[in-house]
Parts: sequence; structure tokens; C-alpha cells
Amino acid sequence: MTVKSSISLTDDQHFFAKTLVNAGRFQSVSAVLQQGVELLRQQMESEALERAALAEVLKHRRAGKFVSGAKMDARLARMLTRKRQAHAVHN
Repeated sequence: MTVKSSISLTDDQHFFAKTLVNAGRFQSVSAVLQQGVELLRQQMESEALERAALAEVLKHRRAGKFVSGAKMDARLARMLTRKRQAHAVHN
């Protein structure tokens, strides 16, 4: 089903849409706008999925063990020492 709707575009938006129609990329300005709305919907759905996935990761991380800042600093220092030795890098 198609619903007719009245919209307003800036001159630049209308020019761009007409350029796409004149280039044969779309049949009408309406088709350009439909594609734009569809892309926006897909983007918003994708962002919602990403936020949900991030929330799940954070939930699992919060439930796990935490390492103190001092322990993490020591781990990083050891890792850097090993990497420097492996690549013959001197301070």
C-alpha cells in the first residue's frame, strides 16, 4: 500500500533528487525519498542491534572478574618487555 504525503525539501535536496531522476537512477523524486527513508530505517535498526549486542557484552563483562589497575599495568609492562625483546627494540 502506498500513502501519499506532503513534504518540504530544501532547494539543494530537491536539486539533488531531480539530478538522480534525470540521470535515470530513480523513476521519480518520490522514489528517491522512499529509498532515503528505507536506508534510514535500516541504519536505525542496525544501530539498535549494535547497541543490544554491546549491552550484552557489557553485561557479561560486568559479571566477570575484574583486574586492578596495578595488575593491568604490570601485565602491560611484561607484555611490552617481551615484545621489545622479540623485536630487538631498546628503550
